[in-house]
Amino acid sequence: MYAKFFMPGTGWTWYVTEGSEQEGDFLFFGFVVGLESEFGYFLLPELESVRNRLGLGVERDLYFTEGKLTDVVPAPNM
Repeated sequence: MYAKFFMPGTGWTWYVTEGSEQEGDFLFFGFVVGLESEFGYFLLPELESVRNRLGLGVERDLYFTEGKLTDVVPAPNM
């Protein structure tokens, strides 16, 4: 994972595993933790437009260090 975004005061977190510029926007792929945890695509403008009840927006975790996906993705129950 290369970057982490989060929504203050909520359980929403976006872990970026890859990204590229696409048609003037930046498209990310990664692991999203929210109502459910899943892999998916998300655009930077989408993250910039989201607000919580207090009006706070999504923030980039400036102290996040690159790591393995297994650090955040739970192991399947066997």
